[in-house]
Amino acid sequence: MNDILSSQYGLSFHPFSSDIPVEAMITGKQIDSFLFRVMQQLRDGGFIAVTGEPGTGKSAALRIVASRLQAIADIKVGIISRPQSNNADFYRELGHLFGVTLSPHNRWAGSKALREQWLGHIDKTRTRPVVIIDEAQEMKPAVFAELRLLSSLNLDARALLTVVIAGDERFSARLNTPDMLPIQSRIRTHLQLGYAEPEHLYAALDKTLEHAGRADLITEDVKRALSTHAHGNLRAMMTMADHLLSHVIQHELARVDEQVFFDVFKQQLDSDNHANKAPSSKRRRA
Repeated sequence: MNDILSSQYGLSFHPFSSDIPVEAMITGKQIDSFLFRVMQQLRDGGFIAVTGEPGTGKSAALRIVASRLQAIADIKVGIISRPQSNNADFYRELGHLFGVTLSPHNRWAGSKALREQWLGHIDKTRTRPVVIIDEAQEMKPAVFAELRLLSSLNLDARALLTVVIAGDERFSARLNTPDMLPIQSRIRTHLQLGYAEPEHLYAALDKTLEHAGRADLITEDVKRALSTHAHGNLRAMMTMADHLLSHVIQHELARVDEQVFFDVFKQQLDSDNHANKAPSSKRRRA
């Protein structure tokens, strides 16, 4: 399919996939402000949280943060790939990320080696190493407790890490439980993502297509329709756009226009219109 996207549609990458280049992502004032606060926190360390409903851009925000940090000389960034791990596997992954050989049977020695490396990094660069964890709602409380103890020094007087954690509303709820209050109290920067305005979604779609090399692949009216019908959910909009692109490729059409939109989503639109026209009493019973 990538060959078709390139040869027939002039696209340098799939504009609606989950791994679009970071430079093709839109930020906006909220993300820009968050990035500034993250940069300021690198010297002092501590916890940073990103929360929001599924599809509101948490993982995209983390990718932007990781990209900005990795572009800075001497900043060491470790991205946890298995948040659901137990303590032993968590230590192994940390050791792998930071180049320290760890034994799950001797976590004291492992934590000592990690701390010594992090302290050496701080003394050399004056910035904290960064650990990024997505899908934090999957993390076990014991692993969070271990991370909290591992990342602090001198009776909590000094933070050795900057820890960026992201999760959906289940994670937000967990932060208010007794087991997680020690983590919640250490969150110094918090980005709460909500559903986006249609104008923001339109701008995100437009920027992605422009960076992919075909700003005209989708007509302006269809862009407006997608940004409206997504109901503020960035992931939902990109999924709908992907359906439209697949239809265009399958039927060898030139681009996504209004007819393609209605052909693909006619059944859904008819269902929505029927629901909106139903008597209010029926909708209440439903």
